[in-house]
Parts: sequence; C-alpha cells; structure tokens
Amino acid sequence: MNRVAFLPMPDSKAPIMTIDFLAELRWRGLLKDCTDPVGLAKHLADPAASPRRAYVGFDPSADSLTIGNLVPIMMLVHFARAGHQPVVVMGGGTGLIGDPSGKSAERTLMTDDTIASHVRAQRPIFENVFAGAGLSAPKIVNNADWLTKMSAIELLRDVGKHFSVNQMMAKESVRERLHNREQGISYTEFSYMILQAYDFLHLFETDGVTIQMGGSDQYGNITAGADLIRRTVERRAEARYQAEHGQSLDDAARIEGAAVAGYSERWFGLTTPLVAKADGGKFGKTEEGAVWLTGPRTTAYAMYQFWLNASDEDAIKFLKLFTLLSQSEIESIERAHAAEPFKREAQKILAIQTTTLVHGKAEAEAALRASQALFSGDIAGLPMEMLEQVFAEVPSTDHPCAQLEGGIDLVDVLIETSLAKSKREAREFVGNGSVSINGSKAEPDAKLTEADLLHGKVIALRRGKKAWHLTRWG
Repeated sequence: MNRVAFLPMPDSKAPIMTIDFLAELRWRGLLKDCTDPVGLAKHLADPAASPRRAYVGFDPSADSLTIGNLVPIMMLVHFARAGHQPVVVMGGGTGLIGDPSGKSAERTLMTDDTIASHVRAQRPIFENVFAGAGLSAPKIVNNADWLTKMSAIELLRDVGKHFSVNQMMAKESVRERLHNREQGISYTEFSYMILQAYDFLHLFETDGVTIQMGGSDQYGNITAGADLIRRTVERRAEARYQAEHGQSLDDAARIEGAAVAGYSERWFGLTTPLVAKADGGKFGKTEEGAVWLTGPRTTAYAMYQFWLNASDEDAIKFLKLFTLLSQSEIESIERAHAAEPFKREAQKILAIQTTTLVHGKAEAEAALRASQALFSGDIAGLPMEMLEQVFAEVPSTDHPCAQLEGGIDLVDVLIETSLAKSKREAREFVGNGSVSINGSKAEPDAKLTEADLLHGKVIALRRGKKAWHLTRWG
C-alpha cells in the first residue's frame, strides 16, 4: 500500500488544533521579516483581545494565481489554525494600477471589467485551499470597495501627506526603474505604495485588522502601511488633545497621547521568504510555463507531477512550506527518505498532500491513480477526462477511424507517429517487446482495430518506458 494512504488530509469536520502561530512559521521556514517580533508575540497571546485579524493582498493580474501565491495563502491557513481570523484582500482597486514590485517595465493597464472578472475567478482558490485544510473559508474583501470611492483630494490630503517622496524613491522596485531611463516609471505605478498602505489603514479602522502579511518583496509596502497607521493615529490623538486642552502636543506627549487613545504598538507586519529551488531555478516554472492554482490553467494531474518531480534537496523543504503535516511527521519522512531516496517517498507524499489541498481529495486521488497507471502502462481503466490530462503534453496525431475497420498494421502506425523511422526499425521494436498498445505489450504482426479504442476515441502507443504517443481516431 502506498505510504501516502497513512497521511490523510484533515477532515473538514475535525476540530482545529490551536498552534503557536509564530513558532509554526519559524520551523516551517515561513518567517522572514517582522516589524516587532516581541510585540507581535504578546499581541497574539493576549487572551482578552483574541482572536486577532491579519490580511494578505492578492493581485488580480490574471484569472488565477500561481503556485508561488500558495506561500502567503499558507500563512493565512496557519493563522486560522492558531485560532485567529484571516482576511483575504482581492486587489480589485490596486489591480487597476499595478504593483511595480518585480517589474522591469510599466504594466499594461486592464479594464475595470477584466479586473472584476479576475477577482471572481480567483475567489474559489482561497475557499478551496481552506476547505482542503479543514477550515472555514476566510473573510474575503475587495479593495475596490473603498479605493474607488476616494477622491483625488482625499487621497492626497489624508494619505499622501504622510509619505516622503525620498523614501518612496529609495524603494528597490522604484529605484531600479528610475535608474533605467528606457524603462522609467509613471506616477501611477509610483503611487501604488500609497494605495496598499491605505488598505492597511482602512482595514485597521473598519475591521480591526492589526497585521499585514505577504512575501518579502512586499516588506516596503507593508511597513509603509504600518507607518501610515501610526501617523494617522498620532494626528488624531493630537487633534483630540488640542481640542480638550487648547494646546499642541510636544513629541513626548504625542506618543503618550497615542498610548492613551489605546492605539500604541497595535499594528504589525511580517513576511515570508520568496521560495527558491536548490538548483537555483525559478520555483513554480516548468517547460510548459507557470504552475497555476486552478484546474483550467493547471490540471490536478499536472500539479501532482510538478510536486512528484521535486528534487531530493527540495522535497523536505516543500513539505514544510506547502503541507499541514506536523514537524514529527515530516522528520519521520525525512529519515525514511534519507535511508531510501530511490523510493521517492517524500515526493509522493508531497504530491498527494499539496494536490489535495488545492484541488480536493477526489481529484488528487484520481491524479495519483493516473500517475501510477502511466508508470505501469496500465491506462485502459482511466476515464477519458483523466486520459486527456495524462497525455496533454504527449505528442498526438489524428487518423481516420475507417482505417480501423479492417485493421491497420501497427508497424505502419509506428512510422506515421514517428515512434519508428522505418519498417525495419518498427518490426525490430515490436519483435523485441518494446512496443505496447494501451499499456499491453504488442504481439508480432499486431494490427490496430476498433477494439483497441479507449472510450471510442483514442489509442495510446508506447515505445520503451517513456516514449508515449496518443493516436486520435475520428
């Protein structure tokens, strides 16, 4: 029995185990920067104010999110497991501007309708992952609901006043673009930091959100939001003091006034490291492109194969980052993997766990069966939908179904499909038993007939262990 059967995903009806949020992030390698680690630990541990609320913002630049976005989603999952309330902020407003972080040139602006469509398409991702983790769905909000209602005067007077242009220009994403005259940066993208900072202030004031989280490339934006809250709170405390006492606060009294107002050190930011592969390659990329978190973009089978192909050096790290397995379970897997790495147990467990988390148990198990079938060659029992997924990247050719009525020589088909270069080579391959039809070894002088059709549509040929070709008949 495959070992993954002993490591099921959490039951959605099972009680959630309370964890130490920061300790959990540390051992998993999910914690990089924090504005105030000691203060945040106390903030989270205060039973009188629990549960706390934290948010992560997501960019709707596409109709799905990539596997790199699963890292901050996992931060929200662990936050919920610790008994707190996670908040997802869909960037319906900021997406109209575009975050310059990591971009070497100006983004192409998208229409309101396109952004709204992307927001709707991304929403199920969070619900699915939380359901896969056995958790209730997080609160999901759209920053278009407040950003699009602000006037330019309000933004400049109430928010922009608190930002130093010198500090904004020092941000890496801005600095790099300014130094390259051909690229440059527009005032639109330059102002993105202000909008993200206002998100934090708005959520702090309206929903009691005290923590913003994200990737380490967002740390500048996160600290800008925390600083905006501080400046806004201090200004209001000063205005209150002046109204009550008829005089302005000095610096010491301003800090004291903020504390009296009940706002002292109540906002925090933390980030997770950007994931890197051991070989230096870009995480989440394959020869076919990015790995996405929705089926239409990346199937459950393709995702399963992505994790299954993780290197030995990466597999254990990815188990910590992308699964809910406990520290003792992962340590046990690591020991077993070190003893018998050729069995690739770590990769198999990683693949089933993460695919279940993103796509659900049924699709993950189907992907597992398909993977085992493809490895063994026994593909005849796979449903047509799964066959299409399994052979999505395999070479294929179209053939007239009429040829199957009297039978067509396998040797001729091997040449047509480029599995063999000549009849002599084709006969040699068939004769030495290296050719299979739908997973079954081909007999000498074999012919393809209608009886070989899978689901009345396709016949899968294989030469050797890996050279598959899908023939489609119609």
